[in-house]
Amino acid sequence: MNSLGDARTPRRAVMAATIGNGLEFYDFITFAFFAIQIGKTFFPSTDPFTSLMGSLATFGAGFLSRPLGAWIIGGWADRHGRKPAMLFSMTLMGCAIAVMALTPGYESIGMAAPIIVVLARLAQGFALGGEVGSATSYMMEAVPDHRRGASIAWQGGSQQIAGTIGALVGMVLSFMLTDQQLTDYGWRIALLLGTTIVPFAILIRKTLPETVHAPEPVDEGVHLPGRYRRIVVLGMIMIGGGTIATYIFQYMATYGQNTLGLSPEVSLAAEFANNGVGLFAILLGGWLSDRIGRKPVMVWPNAAFILLIVPCYLWLTTQRDAVSFIGANVILSAVSSVPYGAVYAAISEGIPKAFRARSFALIYSLPVTILGGTTQLTITWILKVTGAPMSVAWYLAAVSTVSLVAMILMRESAPAKLAGVAGRM
Repeated sequence: MNSLGDARTPRRAVMAATIGNGLEFYDFITFAFFAIQIGKTFFPSTDPFTSLMGSLATFGAGFLSRPLGAWIIGGWADRHGRKPAMLFSMTLMGCAIAVMALTPGYESIGMAAPIIVVLARLAQGFALGGEVGSATSYMMEAVPDHRRGASIAWQGGSQQIAGTIGALVGMVLSFMLTDQQLTDYGWRIALLLGTTIVPFAILIRKTLPETVHAPEPVDEGVHLPGRYRRIVVLGMIMIGGGTIATYIFQYMATYGQNTLGLSPEVSLAAEFANNGVGLFAILLGGWLSDRIGRKPVMVWPNAAFILLIVPCYLWLTTQRDAVSFIGANVILSAVSSVPYGAVYAAISEGIPKAFRARSFALIYSLPVTILGGTTQLTITWILKVTGAPMSVAWYLAAVSTVSLVAMILMRESAPAKLAGVAGRM
């Protein structure tokens, strides 16, 4: 059991890590909600498809630097503590998003505009790559063993909060502004709102005690022991499946407008709804995994999600109205989010603390870079080539099935479950 001098410290530590992590993800994923408008600003073209692909490629650029950030900032967190790593990543993210939001468009400064935006996006990815490992490790180490799942679920929960707030901001702006105003400056307002809270988040993180479990010194040349390779491989597969699902859900604002012909208001309302329900689902899953084990919470909801994908997409692509679009998003988001508090806990519990921040960051960042960074480009291309809105459903079902196999092969790691097994031996 972790021992803390102040009984309030675990709650304060988890909330501080959550706030900072959520703010970083807000800035990172809000870009996706305004991909159409950003594409028109920095990649103007007479062909809307070309403009959108330029914007989505810039979105994907933010993933390229995430493994580097995971290695450098994650290693720093393992050697010198979680707190300085989290402070650095928060500061870098705030600076990068401010640069992106304030950069003039292509019509004003020409090719310099997309170049600056891509560089800012790379800095964002570097910061977020390191943030995930240090924040997740902090969340785990700040609480008693029997609350790890509930605590680490806030890693995914903070992302859902970020997505919910980002979609709410986008929805409000879409109601208040015309389509042209959204392109001219509306998306800039959405991004800058995140930077206004960065100083507050840094101040909160400065009040945190240093890592509750002080990391053991590790030589620069030491690598994760070979016996943990199973966790690394299965963890990357599970994160990869969840990443594709996440970025497909974040693409739904673009999908609703471009593919189904729905209004920006309805499309962003669906984003708001699926992120909101996803928050409660992932927190519920983390809480349950502390009580009944990680594997049941991972396997059964993910199996249900796979079975629901095709019916839900048939509903929304056939009806093409607000009820079906929002309803299908809510159902799929709720069911797919339940396993991931347990997933994060299972991966973190299987890695020694001396390697935890860097290893978790890499397990998370590599599949996110390879799969998440290309998901929206892939989906846009598939929809263009096939002309079939249902192609998204089949793609999502296939990758989720692979993720389910990895969950089945993962070993149980919940302390409560293992204690019960040990008691019967």
